[in-house]
Amino acid sequence: MPVSFERIPANIRVPLFYAEISARQAAYFQLLQPTLLIGPMMEGGKANPYEPILVTDFSQAAGLFGPGSALADMVGMYRRNDLVGTLWCIAHPEPSGSTAAHLTDTIEGTAAASGVAAVYLGGERYAVTIAQGHTGPQVCANLAALINSDAFALVTAEAPEPPPPEGPPTGPGVSGTISYTAKNRGSIGNEIMRTWNWRGITGGEMVPPGLTVTAEGDGELTGMLQGGAGVIDMAPIIEAMGDDEYDFICLPYSDPAALDAIQEEMNDVTGRWAWSRQIYGHVFSAKMGDPGSLQAFGVTRNDPHCSVLGFAESPTVSWRRAAALTGQAASSLRIDPARPLQTLVMVGVQPPRRGFRFRLADSNTLLYSGVATEYEAAGAAAIQRCITTYQRNVWNQPDPSWLDVQTPATLAYIIRFLRQRILQKFGRHKLANDGTPFGFGQAIVTPRLIKAELIAAYDELMSLGIVENIDAYKSFLIVERDQNDPNRVNVLLPPDLINQLRIFAMLVEFRLQYQSLQAIAA
Repeated sequence: MPVSFERIPANIRVPLFYAEISARQAAYFQLLQPTLLIGPMMEGGKANPYEPILVTDFSQAAGLFGPGSALADMVGMYRRNDLVGTLWCIAHPEPSGSTAAHLTDTIEGTAAASGVAAVYLGGERYAVTIAQGHTGPQVCANLAALINSDAFALVTAEAPEPPPPEGPPTGPGVSGTISYTAKNRGSIGNEIMRTWNWRGITGGEMVPPGLTVTAEGDGELTGMLQGGAGVIDMAPIIEAMGDDEYDFICLPYSDPAALDAIQEEMNDVTGRWAWSRQIYGHVFSAKMGDPGSLQAFGVTRNDPHCSVLGFAESPTVSWRRAAALTGQAASSLRIDPARPLQTLVMVGVQPPRRGFRFRLADSNTLLYSGVATEYEAAGAAAIQRCITTYQRNVWNQPDPSWLDVQTPATLAYIIRFLRQRILQKFGRHKLANDGTPFGFGQAIVTPRLIKAELIAAYDELMSLGIVENIDAYKSFLIVERDQNDPNRVNVLLPPDLINQLRIFAMLVEFRLQYQSLQAIAA
């Protein structure tokens, strides 16, 4: 019987016509590539902690994790950057015994003119209209009411009631306070920046004359909420991830403990990139700081499966930046894992103010320190270069092999592409030596046939712009039966990954006047 049937038995005698159907030659390659957001939920949220849950939009997330929670906020920002990708979330409760970050502003005096003052909290703008004659306590009360009217605000605000009109006379000595408290307890609240009038006078934002604003502590009009305490335990989060595939993992934390835990989960020995698991995926996070602090942070990391976006002082909180980066990376890398992410605008992310943005030397230093970078693009923040934190090999020598996120993304694509092809075509085949004279139609494969299939698949990958140099690939490709196990085939696969246009360098050798062609020839 030259044809290898899977269902029709060889000993059937009952007439007449039988047909079995096989999709072995009909399947085609496709990937779902879901995203995972990790973050805290609030008390009162309906989701079960440490349980993956499929989330479609921001309103659903607010109901599950609590309005104003960091995780719901991440979902909203992610969806602004990736509209259709499959999105999962794992929520964790606030740390036991944790405290909430807070900050207090003092507004003193009486407005001598009308105006609009705006406070940015974690990137959200709250603009309060101030009329001539408004006192500091009135402005504080109006601003607190405005913030608290936003159910999705990241903070709650508190201001004492202003004195009645018949109260003390207005004047420079009249002062009020407004306190902001993060809705999520724990150290994550320390990531929230409070900024007054980020757009400035040209943007129609200013504190009218007669009023002065000073902040708790250093008095700066741009500062971080402080005092949040409580660190999360990553172990139950990683346990909840199981062996489910999440190609794009957004982590709102950039502390060493959280990054170390996720690095162990992603490693290529026992983690998601190990031969035995083949789950793959990439982690995205973000961290605010100056070039010096970010460089000092970056050199402590060395993970080819994690990217941390470094950014200068900006109203947009770090977890929003991480979610926006993840959304843009996911929507682009799903389409083409080898295409660079540079110039992609992170929707909803505010760039640093003028005077605070990183210069060329700053960004270049960070890109040699394992920190991904952004730049200001027409009033928005865009990805400049999304690198991984990997910098050194096991000998602690500089190693750029895993520099850009396209490298692991492309490798995962190639492996999955070939895995689907081999399992689909040869999942129940017999194995024979090259040259065995078996009948056509038999479910038998030889090393030569596998090699031909791998070359054909490589040619398809090359047409997709995933790899290049097929002639060199053919020369270095090895497919052979194992010498000790007759049921095993060993393959040395040498793909040449396609590269990205990163640098365009041009020498402009100008002249003040070209000589005539005759003079040049002479």
